[in-house]
Amino acid sequence: MAANICGILLAAGASKRFGSDKLLHPLAGGTPVAAAALANLRSALPHVIAVVRPGATMLENLLSAAGATVILCTNADEGMGASLATAVGASGNVSGWVIALADMPYIRPETIVKIAASLAAGAAIVAPAYRGERGHPVGVSARFRAQLEALRGDEGARSVLKENAGLVKLIEVDDPGVCRDIDTPADL
Repeated sequence: MAANICGILLAAGASKRFGSDKLLHPLAGGTPVAAAALANLRSALPHVIAVVRPGATMLENLLSAAGATVILCTNADEGMGASLATAVGASGNVSGWVIALADMPYIRPETIVKIAASLAAGAAIVAPAYRGERGHPVGVSARFRAQLEALRGDEGARSVLKENAGLVKLIEVDDPGVCRDIDTPADL
């Protein structure tokens, strides 16, 4: 069903607010934050591209060993838009992407499956909502490839969603993880 949909794990941030590399920080069970986010994404989508910043060798090795195709974003300091553009450009001929953030390890795999299935069924843009709050990951169809590849700055796909607000399909899910990211140690 979602065979031609690519998962993208954005993992090229600098963890400035966390104080250390939050993506390598272990969760309660010992799994690093980024590895948990990747495991959830990979359980729903077999093909996942993870984007990391140059020099993040430990993270690159961790994500590669966990089954992601890891690519470096040489201009990661420009922000999330640059990372997303890099991943989309490297994804090949796919029908869409499920874009996940590596600092969101609590999203349930069944939520990701719902996003991918909606995309596969023809949705242009799809996102989960928990108790009315839009969350992640966001599914975007290939018709937006040019806009995604042109992204810069730190907004990620937000501008694409804003410009196409009428096309965004929200799926209400009973998954608080779609709204829970880790920015500081207190978020753990």
